[in-house]
Amino acid sequence: MLFIFFASNAFGGKGGNPLLGQWGSSDGKEYLTIVMDAKSKGAKVINTKGGEISSNFCFPAVLYPVKQDMRVYEEEQFGPVIPIIPFKKISEPLDDMAKSEYGQQVSLFGNNPKKIGPLIDTLVNLVCRVNLNSACQRGPDIYPFTGRKNSAVITLSVHDALRAFSIRTFVASKDNVGNNKLLKNLLDSDDSNFISTDYLL
Repeated sequence: MLFIFFASNAFGGKGGNPLLGQWGSSDGKEYLTIVMDAKSKGAKVINTKGGEISSNFCFPAVLYPVKQDMRVYEEEQFGPVIPIIPFKKISEPLDDMAKSEYGQQVSLFGNNPKKIGPLIDTLVNLVCRVNLNSACQRGPDIYPFTGRKNSAVITLSVHDALRAFSIRTFVASKDNVGNNKLLKNLLDSDDSNFISTDYLL
């Protein structure tokens, strides 16, 4: 199964491994309490070295099976913990996400448009970024930071900030043959930067 392959590879022996979580001095105890809570309620750390910590980094803990009564199920984590929740119907994780207080990203893997399409349509209302065939990730910085629910109620980027603090301006014309021809010529040429379809919404 995919998660077994993932779990067997979710550790590293060197501090430079991107799967290792780095933290300040106060983060380790909180991370351990989430892992310990899950273990006390039936989850197991299924990867080698999972949850092991040193003074400033830890190995990610892949937890399975995660259930609804565990803190790791309810809390938004940014630390190196990977909860795995088993399900039989695709409606189950979608319902869980709809009930969740958080919504930043999700990853979808597959190549069947008839299956992927409806999932995208549902998930864009639950999270702010849907990654197709790639892991959830930061940036790149040309993309805005976005969030839903308690993750954030925000879209933040330089582009959006400039739009928010700018005065909107528009060009108006009477609907007649001459004006329509002029506007079409402007749109078809590079004579005006303002009257152009070369922009991002």
